[in-house]
Amino acid sequence: MAVLGPTNTGKTHYAIERMLGHRTGVMGFPLRLLAREVYDKIVALRGPSVVALVTGEERIVPPRAKYWICTVEAMPEGMGCDFLAIDEIQLCADPERGHVFTDRLLRARGLNETLFLGSDTMRGPIQTLVPEVQFVKRERMSQLVYAGSKKISRMPPRSAIVGFSVDNVYAIAELIRRQKGGAAVVMGALSPRTRNAQVALYQNGEVDYLVATDAIGMGLNLDIDHVAFSGTSKFDGRRMRPLAPNELAQIAGRAGRGMSDGSFGVTGEARPLDDGTAQAIMDHRFTPLKKLNWRSARLDFRSPQALIESLEASPTDEVLVKAREADDLRVLRSLSQEATVQARASDGKTVRLLWDVCRVPDFRGISHAEHASLLGVIFEHLFERGAIPDDFMARQVKRISRTDGDIDTLSKRLAFIRTWTYVAQRKGWVRDESHWRDETRAVEDRVSDALHERLTQRFVDRRTSVLLRRLKQKEALLAEVNDKGEVTVEGEFVGRLEGFRFSPDNSAQGTEAKALKAASLQALAPQFHLRADRFYNAPDTEIDFTEQGGLMWGEYAVGKLVAGADALTPGIEVFVDEAAGPEVAQKVERRLQHFVTRKIAALFEPLQNLQNDEALTGLARGFAFRMVEALGILPRAQVAQEVKDLDQDARGALRKHGIRFGQFTIFMPLLLKPAPTRLRLVLWSLANGLDMFPEAPPPGLVTVPTIADAPEGYDTMCGYRAAGERSIRIDMLERLADMLRGEDSRGGFEAKPDMLSITGMTLEQFADLMQGLGYRAEKGERVKVKKPQADAPAAAAPAAEAGATEEAAAEGTEAAAEQADAPVAAEAAVEAVEAAEATPAVAEGDVAAEAVEADAEPEMEVFFTFTWGRTRQGGGNRRGQGQGRGQAQGGERNQGKPRNAGKPRAGGKPQGKKGGKPQNQGGKTFSARPPKKEKAIDPDNPFAALLALKEGN
Repeated sequence: MAVLGPTNTGKTHYAIERMLGHRTGVMGFPLRLLAREVYDKIVALRGPSVVALVTGEERIVPPRAKYWICTVEAMPEGMGCDFLAIDEIQLCADPERGHVFTDRLLRARGLNETLFLGSDTMRGPIQTLVPEVQFVKRERMSQLVYAGSKKISRMPPRSAIVGFSVDNVYAIAELIRRQKGGAAVVMGALSPRTRNAQVALYQNGEVDYLVATDAIGMGLNLDIDHVAFSGTSKFDGRRMRPLAPNELAQIAGRAGRGMSDGSFGVTGEARPLDDGTAQAIMDHRFTPLKKLNWRSARLDFRSPQALIESLEASPTDEVLVKAREADDLRVLRSLSQEATVQARASDGKTVRLLWDVCRVPDFRGISHAEHASLLGVIFEHLFERGAIPDDFMARQVKRISRTDGDIDTLSKRLAFIRTWTYVAQRKGWVRDESHWRDETRAVEDRVSDALHERLTQRFVDRRTSVLLRRLKQKEALLAEVNDKGEVTVEGEFVGRLEGFRFSPDNSAQGTEAKALKAASLQALAPQFHLRADRFYNAPDTEIDFTEQGGLMWGEYAVGKLVAGADALTPGIEVFVDEAAGPEVAQKVERRLQHFVTRKIAALFEPLQNLQNDEALTGLARGFAFRMVEALGILPRAQVAQEVKDLDQDARGALRKHGIRFGQFTIFMPLLLKPAPTRLRLVLWSLANGLDMFPEAPPPGLVTVPTIADAPEGYDTMCGYRAAGERSIRIDMLERLADMLRGEDSRGGFEAKPDMLSITGMTLEQFADLMQGLGYRAEKGERVKVKKPQADAPAAAAPAAEAGATEEAAAEGTEAAAEQADAPVAAEAAVEAVEAAEATPAVAEGDVAAEAVEADAEPEMEVFFTFTWGRTRQGGGNRRGQGQGRGQAQGGERNQGKPRNAGKPRAGGKPQGKKGGKPQNQGGKTFSARPPKKEKAIDPDNPFAALLALKEGN
């Protein structure tokens, strides 16, 4: 019987029912995928114990098998089954596989019933070749309508887009993923496992689109409403050719399954179908087939050449035409030309084996030569050893048993393993058939699963498809935020909540990104309020500021500092999404303002106490304002006159707030610590409107490299003073100034070990520093003096690291320098200087003479002589004028040191040390102004008692 008709007429379903009505049966299908689909259906109906599946690469044959589901090529011959059916019988006209279907049409029969299922175009050839056949015509159960051309972006849901190349299928699937959320992919080259997993995505509604090759036209039953052709031509293995109307109808007929109507059309670059073709598809009217492909089944196995000649025999019936040369015949021609193969294939049994090997399909599709070479190796193993060696099989399978790589790599591995799966299914080709069938099947399953995963990752955006579907249904979306800020909506990752700003996943673009953001913000509304409450109650230890003025809550930026009314009262700008609402933004702003206010109060407490001290009046209050305005650090040169105008009471009141009047800088030592310095730089940068805020130097360093292009005042705000190539910390500079005060800056002096130690510098670096401070440094060379071990204890070498820490730099001088304002320490310092001057110097030549051996070259050393290098502007205040008055009036400067004891005055140069060369008193000056009354000595001055003792002597 021939059951003919268009698609969606229930032919396959009818055949299954007829077969199950018999005791045994065989059904042949054109595709392994379709065979697997029907096998699963029958197993569900009758159980796996009575159903067998036989394809080229898969063989499931239970001991009590009654019903055999096969591909047409794998149908067993001579079984004598009660029922036999061939599906898609119109493939007899296919140029590649048509001869196989024609052979089954001519020779395959069931004992009680035979069915040929297919298109009505086969009526004529079947009637000619099988005169006794009865025809049953079935009508389509639904209407099929031509819908014309549509853009992919406007494709309706539940559509299948058909491409005729792998690249075309992938490109369309990628486009749909971006615009529609994803698509399932179905191709004939996929394994049943991969194909079923992809189809499940579509059938379960996870995606609304299917992109496939013409494989879906071969009986695959899917819930498709619309079929769109991306092209109307295909490569048939030899050339590109246009699809015939009946071929288009076979694919278009997948739309509208059951009683549901369907539509078909074109998309992309495909031209619209002409009216005649479209109408023929809708009416199911096609040109009847006239010729069927045929190849002789009477094979001559006496020799390879005899076999080739029998395969090339011509048909005698006018309905049949000789099939074009198939792959198996081409391989047979190639191998039969090899001398070794000719020698081995000398009898019927060997020639039959050779032909079985040649029929191994070219799953890999690399090249004919590669395929023939591989089959030659297989034939050699079978001939020489009777089976393929296990170690050879193991090597081949091991190379393929990997799941890494992209879609193309996995697709190639899947094609390669299909070759060895096919080999393992051949009876007698491997010694342990059960092992190798299981092993190759396991590898195919692993690769298939990996391929499905890659296809899904690339072409299916689950989250977009889920969110779009829920938004269309206007259902409430459930959002969750984990401790890492990752946001999931309905279980799908959509982005991150960074503080109070939502950052969608970067991989989303276009329509996908809009859908994600809309769904995410709708779901995140409650999360913003919960997070704002948690932030408002968070301790200050969870909040911090950055060097660029950013305000951080943990690792998330929640705002930034902006310039305010003054440096100590900056403003706040919060980072909160508009979707969070004004209430959340206000709560975040209030919390950040509390944090900033408390942080400034804690780190600048001395400065705020100074600002709020109502007891300060007059010049002292004005100077306090200048200190607050400068954030606790003022270069003395900028306020020299103001400092001079301060009386001792005013200075005492300021000292109570921790202000230290240094020779170079007036500062508050507590504000030089790393934390206040870091905040001071941020506040100073805001007040000065800098675009890029400079960072504070690393904490604990005595000197740091000077930054050439730094903003003016940067070194001061860092607590350093630029001096040459390096900058020195201002508190350590004042200690150095104490040491320099006792040196003869006019006659010249050399650097002492303590000077190098306190700065942590080498001699050359110290020379550059001194030049930066206004000294001249004259370099010289002399014979190195070696002092006797007993008389000269080893001096501590200066630190090699220019950036030594304060602990290393202050070694040996800390005890005296830390208490520089104390009277006892001041007296000790003066006595030490006087004692040093009273000690007679050892003649340099004598020491050198003792250290240098008579027959050795003298060891030389480099030294620097430092003299004051700056000159005062104007002649009235030259060096040495007003020595006594300067000591009386300037005693409050420089940590209580005498004003004229060798230190540089504002704009001038240092005075010589006591007992040095006579000072140039200069010419007398005359003035009509009465003599200025000298300021009274502050009784708290640590030098008051010392001065009284000296005047008494």
